[in-house]
Formats: sequence, C-alpha cells, structure tokens
Amino acid sequence: MTLNKVLLSTLLMTALTITSCSNDDNSEQTPNYTVPATYTFERSSSTTVDFSGQSSRLLMLEEMGNNIKTAATNGTVASQSVLTNMYSNTNNAFETTALNTSGKQLKDKTAASKDYFQLFLGGGTTTEKISVQAFFETQLTLANTASLGTAASAGVAGSYLDGTSKRLFASNGLEPQQVLLKGMMGASFMDQIVNNYLSKNKLDEGTNKINNTNKVLEDSKTYTTMEHTWDEAYGYIYGVDGTKFWSSYIDQVNADTDFNTVKADINLAFRTGRAAIVANDYTTRDAQIDIIKAKLAIVPAVRAVFYLQEGKGKLTTDKGAKAFHALSEAYGFIISLRYTNKPGTDKPYFTKAEVDAMLATMISGTNGFWDIDTLGTKLDSISVQIATKFGFTVAQAATVN
Repeated sequence: MTLNKVLLSTLLMTALTITSCSNDDNSEQTPNYTVPATYTFERSSSTTVDFSGQSSRLLMLEEMGNNIKTAATNGTVASQSVLTNMYSNTNNAFETTALNTSGKQLKDKTAASKDYFQLFLGGGTTTEKISVQAFFETQLTLANTASLGTAASAGVAGSYLDGTSKRLFASNGLEPQQVLLKGMMGASFMDQIVNNYLSKNKLDEGTNKINNTNKVLEDSKTYTTMEHTWDEAYGYIYGVDGTKFWSSYIDQVNADTDFNTVKADINLAFRTGRAAIVANDYTTRDAQIDIIKAKLAIVPAVRAVFYLQEGKGKLTTDKGAKAFHALSEAYGFIISLRYTNKPGTDKPYFTKAEVDAMLATMISGTNGFWDIDTLGTKLDSISVQIATKFGFTVAQAATVN
C-alpha cells in the first residue's frame, strides 16, 4: 500500500494522550489532554455530543431505498410522488412521525457544502447543485417507470430477476435504487462531512473559534458551536448505531488486509479532533481533518473498483441482474469520488469532468450495460484510473469481500 504513506504516517503521529511540550524559550505550549477510547464527551456530567439531524437523514435515505426494494420484491408500483416527498420531507411521506416532523431533509443537503457549493473551492457551482438534485429526482422517476410491470430488457426499463428476488432497472441497465443510495452517500453525506462540517471555513466562521476557546455554549445546549459542528460530521458516518452507509463500507474495506487500518484511523482521528477542540488545540484538530479526508476518500475508491471488477466477472457467468446490480453500485461510488477532498488542495481527488467521463464511459453504447460484449475493457480502464490515483492496485481492491 502506498496510499499517501508519507503524509498519513506524519499525521497519525498523534498519540492517544497529547502531552504538553515547549520550546526552550517557552514561547509555545501544547495543551495536555486525553483522547477517550470511545466517542464520548461530557460537560458537567451531561453529554455534549449531538448528531440527531444526521441520524434522521441516514434513516430517510434508508427508507427511500427500502421503498424501492419493496416495490420490486412485491411487484407493486414505486410511487414517484411518495419518493419525491421523502426526498424533500414533505407531506408526511415517511413511516414514522419522528422523521416527518424532524425538520430535516435530504434534498437541501445534496451538493450543498460550504466549500464546494457556497464558496466554490472544489469547482462546484449553483448550476451543478440544481443539476445534482434533479439527477437524484430522476432516479426516483426511473424507479417508478421500472416498477410498472414490464420485464427489463435491452432499451426497456423494468424488473429483472436476481436469484430469487427482483430488482428494478432503467432502460440502460442501471439500477435506480443503487445509484440513489451510493450516489447520495457521496453527494450528501460525503460532501457534508469533508466539505462542510470539517471545513475550517465552517468550523471557524464568525466567532466560532473565540467562543470555543472561551467555552461559550450555544443557547440552552451543552456544547459549543465548534464541538457540535464536528459532531455533525461524525454523525454522517456513525449516526445510526454505526451500521449504515459509510460506516458499513468502511468495515468492508477494512476487512481487506491491504486496507485494514482505515476503520481505526478514521475513528481515532474523529476522537482526537473532538478532544483537541475541547482543549483548544486547533493544530491537532486540523491534522485530524486531513486524516479523515484522506482515509474516507479511499473507501468509495476501493468499493468502486471492487464492484467494477465484480460486475465484469458476473457478465461472463450471469449476463443480467447480478452483473448490472454490481455495476450500478460501482456507478454510485464513482459519483461519490467527485465529493472527496484531497488534503491540502480543497479539491476532489477526481474533478467533476473526470467523474462525468467515467460515468459516461460505463453506459456508452446504444443500450448501456446491455452492450455486454464491449463493456469489459471499459471497466478495466476505469478501474486502473481510480486505483492509480489512490496508489493501490486493481487486484488489491478486487479482493475486498
């Protein structure tokens, strides 16, 4: 593994206990504090951790995905209006009152980060934001069309048997449910983590830093604004029992011996950064931001290559739903690469134009994935492109479970 080893080994020098040190002239002091073994922080015996909004959005996306899955399994129609209402959290579309009345939604957190879509540091624009939101709404339309009772075939949207269950596919072979889930993991969750809540422009905006230093708490809360902002980034990974979306795929990548420090590194960086905020140690906090950005970005990269290769393999053994399902997952993870943030650049590892080109290549041809005979070489080329950028090999990514 060569994944920016020099940078990451330097950043990971932060120990579980940060001890005080000084120059000979005593001109600079580093605070003395302990990083907790779990993400637990308290003030006056009350927790200071709150990421309830992020938990709600994770559950919202899960329910949207399950809605489409249920329609495919039961042979019922995936209601476009219900799905659209879920996306914007309007008209009480969710099954639970808690989500319907949460005041949270997914749409306004899609391509909406401070750095990329407000300050435009990552090359984003307002036009792109609108386009990305419309793209995901289109997936809901495609899911609805595919659920209307037609059998999927080349150029025809419909349902397709995957083993003993059915999945819904667009006319080009893409699975709208998987594009929605994996794509939103990037366009919403990844974007919010690394380009919004872990942005120094967000953490330090206004009086946040001075208020944190002086421990000025938010009204009627137990935490400072900076503490809460950091927690919100954490919540987009671990907000529902640490088992959904990015947390799950961090585990899957970590299961491979080539990437088996990813989980511990991300978790430690979040705990260390939060402890540093409490201790007013902003240098250490900023170092943890870079670790999280680099380590989290490797997850969609590895999973994209894994699914590209899995899909390629299944094209020769199961020229249908199983292959298209894997390739749709790869497609969604490639979308996520546009929302990564390479440390020290305030830019993604792959530009929007590069990501768009990879996506277009995957579904090029008259019938997209159905043009199976021309697909394998394209998948290999994209796999190499992604692996090379991140410093691992296609073989390393393809062995992840």
